[in-house]
Amino acid sequence: MFFERHGGGERAVLVHLEGQDPEAREDPQEFQELAVSAGADTIAFISVSRHQPTAKYLIGSGKVEELRDLVKAEEADLVIFNHTLTPSQERNLERAFECRVIDRTGLILDIFAQRARTHEGKLQVELAQLEHMSTRLVRGWTHLERQKGGIGLRGPGETQLETDRRLLRVRLRQIKGRLEKVRSQREQARRGRRRADIPSVSLVGYTNAGKSTLFNAVTQAQVYAADQLFATLDPTLRRLELADLGPIVLADTVGFIRHLPHKLVEAFRATLEESSNSDLLVHVIDAHEPERQAQIEQVLAVLGEIGAEGLPILEVYNKLDLLQSVEPQIQRGEDGKPQRVWLSARDGRGLELLEQAIAELLGHDLFVGTLCLPQHLGRLRAQFFALGAVQSEHHDAIGASVLAVRLPRVELNRLVSREGMEPEIFIEQHTLQ
Repeated sequence: MFFERHGGGERAVLVHLEGQDPEAREDPQEFQELAVSAGADTIAFISVSRHQPTAKYLIGSGKVEELRDLVKAEEADLVIFNHTLTPSQERNLERAFECRVIDRTGLILDIFAQRARTHEGKLQVELAQLEHMSTRLVRGWTHLERQKGGIGLRGPGETQLETDRRLLRVRLRQIKGRLEKVRSQREQARRGRRRADIPSVSLVGYTNAGKSTLFNAVTQAQVYAADQLFATLDPTLRRLELADLGPIVLADTVGFIRHLPHKLVEAFRATLEESSNSDLLVHVIDAHEPERQAQIEQVLAVLGEIGAEGLPILEVYNKLDLLQSVEPQIQRGEDGKPQRVWLSARDGRGLELLEQAIAELLGHDLFVGTLCLPQHLGRLRAQFFALGAVQSEHHDAIGASVLAVRLPRVELNRLVSREGMEPEIFIEQHTLQ
């Protein structure tokens, strides 16, 4: 090993700006949680009141001097801004502080880089990092921006900066090509599920709302779940059998956050398409979070950005174990359909209500009933078996097949009309509403 990484977190000074436009204002508590998730050892949290950001430093020159003295006195390795910095502001602040400076986007990218486990996840993070780095590449190579002169060093070759930019462009093309292949593979898998008529359900929500804990509780999976921001990065899909509905595919997706960097939305489009192509979105909400309404609005904003705003949504208020005198329940709309489910993924209370609500919302066009087919309808009987719609079969006294079936109503109507049959083949039926 040529070097060893520091065993503990990097000593960081956090800088939060107050007085910004309400739409651009960030949450200071969330900022500190992001820093902890990245592994930073926070030695100071500085709140700066700034109504008119400056072009050179974002903050005033007096505050820059104050922060420089603090960085030197505390021997900080890093200064993190809870705001987006331009490349020139980042360079100017690094010269002033004589240490690394990153902004909110760089912090989130670092967390994503630590969490990526699959090959696809690593490619997506690398794409976002390279696109973010491309505007900041000059920072590390200012001493090589011009070709060196002098005896033996003159020549028409490209500068080191130009070489790095060219290599960066090549790598970006490679990653985008690989991710396009991943996207086509995911789309092929989705087409296969649609042909098999298996509904897909995606868990979406603000980061640390409890999506992975809920996913594990429902599917008995072993997805990594922790009380930290962006614990889940790579999507996980599991097949789940629901009573009165049959199989569904449940997907656990990456959590959203306030002002999710656009580069991440673009890089993770292949993953986020799992949500935008779902039959139902389960929006997991932290019921114990004081800022939950703001978090709900942020999730809806990101869903709109990925083209999933028109999909049916079931709200799930999680973490009832942290609330008092609130029982698991299903809240319904005026049409009687489930709108909200209150539950606790940690202790399992209310999980059966979630499965019931999903079955009701996805089963609105599902026929569940019993059919009586005389012996001369053997071909129709075979078609029901070929579709995997038969749950059980027995024969009555005259030898007719009595089938308990579950299949989409449109498929049932197609098969019955093709055979020219009448409704009396139904002994009993009910359609999930």
